[in-house]
Amino acid sequence: MGVRIYKRMLAYVRPYLPKLVLASFFMVFVSAFQGAIAFLVKPALDDIFIKKDPSRLSVIPLLVLGAYLLKGLFEFAQRYLMSDAGQRVIRDIRDHLYRHMQSLSLSFYTRHPTGTLISRVLNDVGLMQAAVTEAASGLVKDVFAAIFLIAVVFYRDWQLALVAFIAFPLAFWPIARFGRKLRRTSRKTQEIAGGLTVHLHETISGAKLVKSFGAEEYEVERFASKNADLFRLTMKVVKVQSMTAPLSQVFAGIGIAAVIYYGGYSVVKGHSTPGNFFSFMTALLMLYEPVKRLSGINNTIQQGIAAAERVFEVIDTLPEVEERPEAKPLPGVRAGIAFEGVGFRYADGGPPVLSDITLDVPAGTMVAIVGSSGAGKTTLVDLIPRFYDPQDGAIRIDGTDIREFALSSLRARIGIVSQHTILFNDTLRNNIAYGLWDAPLSKVEEAARLAGAQRFISKLKDGFDTVIGEQGMKLSGGERQRVAIARALLKDAPILILDEATSALDTESEVVIQAALDTLMRGRTTFVIAHRLSTVRNADVILVIEGGRIVERGRHEELLSRDSRYRTVYLKQFAEKKPDSGTAAGRG
Repeated sequence: MGVRIYKRMLAYVRPYLPKLVLASFFMVFVSAFQGAIAFLVKPALDDIFIKKDPSRLSVIPLLVLGAYLLKGLFEFAQRYLMSDAGQRVIRDIRDHLYRHMQSLSLSFYTRHPTGTLISRVLNDVGLMQAAVTEAASGLVKDVFAAIFLIAVVFYRDWQLALVAFIAFPLAFWPIARFGRKLRRTSRKTQEIAGGLTVHLHETISGAKLVKSFGAEEYEVERFASKNADLFRLTMKVVKVQSMTAPLSQVFAGIGIAAVIYYGGYSVVKGHSTPGNFFSFMTALLMLYEPVKRLSGINNTIQQGIAAAERVFEVIDTLPEVEERPEAKPLPGVRAGIAFEGVGFRYADGGPPVLSDITLDVPAGTMVAIVGSSGAGKTTLVDLIPRFYDPQDGAIRIDGTDIREFALSSLRARIGIVSQHTILFNDTLRNNIAYGLWDAPLSKVEEAARLAGAQRFISKLKDGFDTVIGEQGMKLSGGERQRVAIARALLKDAPILILDEATSALDTESEVVIQAALDTLMRGRTTFVIAHRLSTVRNADVILVIEGGRIVERGRHEELLSRDSRYRTVYLKQFAEKKPDSGTAAGRG
C-alpha cells in the first residue's frame, strides 16, 4: 500500500526530472568529495604528522580545502535545484487537488467540513512535498555518500570493514520497526489537525454568534480539548522520531567499538599504520551519518504517505453529477420545464427527500413553493441547476433531459438568489460581475441601480472598487442581499431561483427590492421559495410541499377558497402580515 502511494506521489515529479537528474549529478560530486576528505586523512596523518614530510605539508591542506570548497559549491547547486523542483511539485499537487475539488458535486462539500478540506490542501500537500523531493534528494545523496565511503573503507582495510559491517545491518532495524507505526500515528495527527482547522474556521467566521451567546469559554474549552489531542499525538510522533536515530546510533556504536578494538590491535602489532586506521575510522564514522539520516528520511516518507492517502482520497472521489461526453449547449427556455416522477435522497439507502414530483412549468411562469421547514423546497430547486441529480425520474427543459446539456451552459441560464448570501473578499464590482468578468462597468452600475444597491455604494469612498471583506462582512445584511440580487440581474438568465431572497431586508428596503424583483421576474421562468405574502399572491401557481411530495397546487385564491393544506399554512405563516398585504399586493 505504502509503495503504491509513494509511486503515485512520484508521478508529480516526472515533469521536473531534468532538474532532479542534474541535482542528482551534483549530489554524486558532493558524495565523492566527502569520500575524498576521508581518503586524505591517511596521507595527512602518516606523511605530515608521523613522517614529517614538508613537501606534503604544502599540498595536502590545499587538497583538503579544495575538496571542501567544491563540495560546498555542488551542495548549494543541488539544494537549490531540488528546492525549486520541490516547490513546483507542491504547486502542481495543490492546483490538481483544488481543480478536482471544484469539479466535485455539492454533496461532497456537505459531507466534508471546510476546515478539513483546507487542511488537506495546505498541510497534507506540504507533507507530501517533503516526502517526494526533500526525502528523495536526501536518499540519493546519502546512498551515493555511502557508496564512496564504503569504497574508502574497503580500500583501507577490507578485513576491518567486514568486522564493521557485521553490526551495520542492525542500524537499519529501528528504521523498519518504527516506520509503519509512525505512518499510522501521523495519519491520526493530520486528522486531528484537520478537526482543529474546522473548529478555528467555524468559531472565527461565527465570532458574532459565539459572543452573542456568551459561549467564549465553551469554545475555548473545546479548542483546548482538540489542541490537547493534537499535542498528545504529535508527541507520539516525536517519540518515535526521537527513538529511531539514537537506536540506530547504538547499533552503529557496537560496530565502531568492535572496529576500534580490532583496528587498534592491528596498529599495535604493526599490521597497519595509524594513518591508515584513522582514515578508515573517518570514513566509517562518516558512513554512519548517512545511515542515521536515513532514519529521518524514512520518517518523512511515512508522514508523506499518510498525508498522500488523505489527499488521494479526495482526488479519487468522483463527481456524483457528471457531464456526458456528448453534452450539448442549452440555448434558452422556449417551452418550459417539466419534472417527471422525480425522486431524490441524499444518501443511498437514506430516507427519500423528494418523491414522485411531477410538474409542468411553462416558460415565463412564476412558481411559488411553500411548506414547512425540511419539506424539500430547497432540494427541489437545487435539482434544476444539477447541484444534485435525482435517483428517479427526470427534469426536462423544452422536452430534453437536463443531463443532456453541458453543465456550464445549463447553469449559465439560471440565476440564483438565496437567503444565505455568498460574497467574496473582493470589490463590489467583481462580486456583482462574478462569472461575467468582461461585463462593462455601465452594466454593473445598472444592475446595482435596479437592485437598489446604488444608493449605499455611492456613499462608499471607493464606490464599486470597495473591497467588502470576508463574506461581505463590511456590509449590512440588507446590503449584502442587494449585491446578490444585482448579481442575478446582471446575469440576465431565463430561469430564476429565489430562495428567501428578501428575507434579510427591512420593510423599507423590501419595497425597493420587490420592485426590482418584479422587473427581474418578468418574462422569466421563476421558482420562488418565500414567506412573503406578495410573492405567494402573485404566483401563477403555488406548490404546497410536505414530506417531499406536492400535496396541493393552484393559484392563491383557488387554494384559499377551500379547506386546504395551503389555507392552514397561509393562516399560520401569513395572517400576521395582513396589514402589509395591501401594500405588497399593490407592488405586484
